Amino acid sequence: MTATTSTGNSSGGRRRSRTALIVVLVVVAALVVALVAGELFVRNRVKACLADQFESQLGSQVDIGLSPKPVLWQTIDKQIPYVTLESDDTDFGPAIGMNVHGRADDIDLEPGDGSAGTIGSSHADVEWSTDGILTTIQQESFGALVSEVRADQGAGTLTFSVGPAGLADLTVRPTVDGDRVKVETVGAAILGLGLPTDLVDGIVQTLTDSLQTYPLGMIPESLEVTDSAVHLTLQGGRYAIPADQSGSSPDGCSIV
Repeated sequence: MTATTSTGNSSGGRRRSRTALIVVLVVVAALVVALVAGELFVRNRVKACLADQFESQLGSQVDIGLSPKPVLWQTIDKQIPYVTLESDDTDFGPAIGMNVHGRADDIDLEPGDGSAGTIGSSHADVEWSTDGILTTIQQESFGALVSEVRADQGAGTLTFSVGPAGLADLTVRPTVDGDRVKVETVGAAILGLGLPTDLVDGIVQTLTDSLQTYPLGMIPESLEVTDSAVHLTLQGGRYAIPADQSGSSPDGCSIV
């Protein structure tokens, strides 16, 4: 009789242990699902918020990539190690069609006086194709006179075909001069005669303006003319992210 009772107690204890284990596993699984869902939700919210911030700087839609650091942890310290920026149709000043691949490091999203946070440093590679340059020039009042843009990697120059059937050529050489880009006229002639000064000045000024305006306080570090584009490398230091002036997000991206 005693042996039977002992066996029953042992079986009941095992059943209770299994039940407790199942309950624990269910609770743990529910917590994991909740954490994963919360991480995905907050990560998407942060990416959308940062995209809004950077789009105002780049003038086009931006794809944001966040560092692997869990965004839920960032709700505590509001520090993002880095974000990557990808934009395939950026407008800097009058420039149209620049491709930007950049990264901003050491982002602090604690709102400050007039800012939505700070960026510790940044860098970017910018490519401006000859097609984009031509489109930019043709937006100007004199643009109808320009029919083609050719790039010469060996000479580091851009040549603009002007007039019917490219009757004339204007050749310029963009270079980095200190923290700015300088555009120098190398040659401008039509059948051995000089091109109109207003036309030359207009093209040079449009190029110069297009290569002076950069996001996040970055400045040009190097410039290379390839056979199909102008390639720029930009670097930036500490930068205050402007606060949202619309009032739709008074605390910037402080959701994190």
